[in-house]
Amino acid sequence: MKISIDIDPKKSDTEIAISCARLTPEIEKLLATLRILDQQMTVRKADAVHLLDISHVIYIEALERTTFVYTKEDVFESDLKLYEMEQQLTDCGFLRVSKSCLICLKKIRSMRADIDRKIRITMENGEQIIASRMYADELRKTLGIK
Repeated sequence: MKISIDIDPKKSDTEIAISCARLTPEIEKLLATLRILDQQMTVRKADAVHLLDISHVIYIEALERTTFVYTKEDVFESDLKLYEMEQQLTDCGFLRVSKSCLICLKKIRSMRADIDRKIRITMENGEQIIASRMYADELRKTLGIK
């Protein structure tokens, strides 16, 4: 792969151009990363690719080697692994609350203590997510609660 950067003070906007013989999974991951920086992610539903604003995402869950992205109205699939999403979305207000789940902190409706130091989180779409013991302390710390 060859990378070229052209710095020109006369340019008013940043442009990224990709030239390739074919669209590979690696290039699709690169594009997904760039879109997340622009507050969008690429997701799939019924063989169609969608550009989804990150602000619409409530939580992201990994089940059986597939990453699902949940919004208020819909469920999409992503080609990215959960750890890749976590790396890219931490600065956008997402936090891992279990081995298989990331949540958007802004979309939490309520929380309550559950057995064994776990936390039961109700998201704005009504979905209940359990923050495991391993991640519950980080959630409390991030939100400033005891």
